[in-house]
Amino acid sequence: MTQSEENYIKAIYYLHAKIKKPVGTNDLAKRMETKASSVTDMVRRLSEKSLIIYEKYKGCELTKEGEKAALKTIRKHRLWETFLFEKLNFGWEEVHEIAEQLEHIQSVKLTNRLDEFLNFPKFDPHGDPIPDKNGEIIKREETVTLIDLEVGVVALIIGVADSSASFLKYLDKYDIELGLTVKVIERFEFDLSTEVEINGKVLNLSEAASSKITVQIK
Repeated sequence: MTQSEENYIKAIYYLHAKIKKPVGTNDLAKRMETKASSVTDMVRRLSEKSLIIYEKYKGCELTKEGEKAALKTIRKHRLWETFLFEKLNFGWEEVHEIAEQLEHIQSVKLTNRLDEFLNFPKFDPHGDPIPDKNGEIIKREETVTLIDLEVGVVALIIGVADSSASFLKYLDKYDIELGLTVKVIERFEFDLSTEVEINGKVLNLSEAASSKITVQIK
C-alpha cells in the first residue's frame, strides 16, 4: 500500500472503533482534513483492493485484510513512539508527529526487532495498547475517564484520549503522567470541573481535561 492508503485505512479503523458503525465519507474527510471528492476516490481504490467494504450512502468498513493492515501500521506507530520516548528521550508530546513518518517503513523484520529491543512493550507512552505481531491487542478492564470517576474513589492514571502536543503540555504543567494515583475530592456542578489529589497535590482540572484522562480503579 501507499502511505496515503495506509493513513486512510488507519483512519477508518479509529473512526469505526469510535462510532461503532460504517464510516461515512464526510467523517473520513474531516479526519483526513481533505475534500469529500478525494475521499471518494480513495474509498474506491481501497474497495478495489478488497481492504474495505463500501456501500453508497451507508459508509465503509474494513475487511479482515483491511483490519490486519490497519493494525500493522498502528503497531509500528506505537512501537516507534515508545522507542522515541524511552530510548531517545523525546517528550510524550513530541513522539506522535515523528511516529507518523516512521510508521510507513515496510520492513517486518525491523518492526519485530524493534519490538524485541524494547522488551515487547504492551502500551505506548500515551497508554494505548500496542498490537503484537499477530495483531492481538490487550484489553484493559474497569477503565473510565476521570470525569466519570466518583468522588472519593482512588484510581491509577493509565492513558490519555488526546495525544496532541497542547494537551500533553497542559498535563506536564501539572506534573500529571501515567502511573500516578488520583483521587477525586470534589466535582463542581457549575462547570463540571474536578478537584483531584495527584501525587500529594490538590489540583482543579477542567471538564475538557478530565474527560480525556483514562484511569483504572484500584
